[in-house]
Amino acid sequence: MARLFFLLSGEHETLPVSELKAVLRAEDYDFKILEKLDQTLRVDASVSCVEAIRRRAAFTRLCGLELLCCKADTNTILKVVNSTNMKEILDNNTSFAIRIKRVKKHSPKINSMALERKLGEIVLNQTKAKVNLKNPSKTFIGILTDERFIFGIRLAEILPKPFVERRPKKKPFFHPSAMHAKLARGMVNLAMPKAEDMVFDPFCGTGSMLIEAAMIGCRILGTDVQRRMTKGSLRNLTYFNIKPEGVIVADARRLPIRKVDCIVTDPPYGRSATTVKRTTSQIVKEILTSAQDMLNRKQHICIAAPKTLNVGQMGTTLGYKHLESHFIYVHRSLTREIAVFEKV
Repeated sequence: MARLFFLLSGEHETLPVSELKAVLRAEDYDFKILEKLDQTLRVDASVSCVEAIRRRAAFTRLCGLELLCCKADTNTILKVVNSTNMKEILDNNTSFAIRIKRVKKHSPKINSMALERKLGEIVLNQTKAKVNLKNPSKTFIGILTDERFIFGIRLAEILPKPFVERRPKKKPFFHPSAMHAKLARGMVNLAMPKAEDMVFDPFCGTGSMLIEAAMIGCRILGTDVQRRMTKGSLRNLTYFNIKPEGVIVADARRLPIRKVDCIVTDPPYGRSATTVKRTTSQIVKEILTSAQDMLNRKQHICIAAPKTLNVGQMGTTLGYKHLESHFIYVHRSLTREIAVFEKV
């Protein structure tokens, strides 16, 4: 076990932490949450988990090995860093850079550029390493958040660009109801599939959930009541060189599916997606009911629905264990509830 820190996206208040924990559980890592700060999580876990987070997470920005955590005060920071033996971290042939990241407007009295320079001087005084700002062998990261300063070695950085490149309008087949790739990946992770697990989306639409599940090594299966949507989904999957187990024209009331490992879905709301003359409430109840037969005990379903539907309570009434919900504002008339259930 090592002491790690994760810099999280500020796009959602609760989703980034839950996604990170879900990935660790899905990948069978033991971990202990030490402290939750604004957009930062301190964790005891194996360093090997960083690769899983880098490969899977959508709402984590950076992973690091923590060297120290102290009060966000310049004198305190310099004193604590100076007492850290940098010779154990940097040898004579190592180059380094120091980067300070400030979460929102925390610790406004601290000049981050000046702090980078002073910390660099401390490292240089202790070692014979060289500064290399463009391509360093090691990068030290300092995070200012919640009146705390976390300092350590960057292990991985997760860039948002791949998710931007997979946004709905970038795909060959577009529909206005399509979910953004980043949120789709987050939902897939919340369902906690492992590599080679079968991820099923009964309302696959343009294939957003299927694409993101496939990209973390899962097998994928989708259905949609509209033939043109299944064709469009297949176009998008082909564009990303993804081969599904199947994409089938089927009604969620009569699904030709027997067993899957988890379900991740965003049912139609009737705004830009058809509900086939049924209410969203009826559709959600139907898929939650059907899922009972498809899932084994302890397997999960992650589903999006309008907040007004209260899908968390609906799932509980139908016999699921409601693990969590996240609320995401879309526009004035729609806030999504992302609910995660476990079959009991």
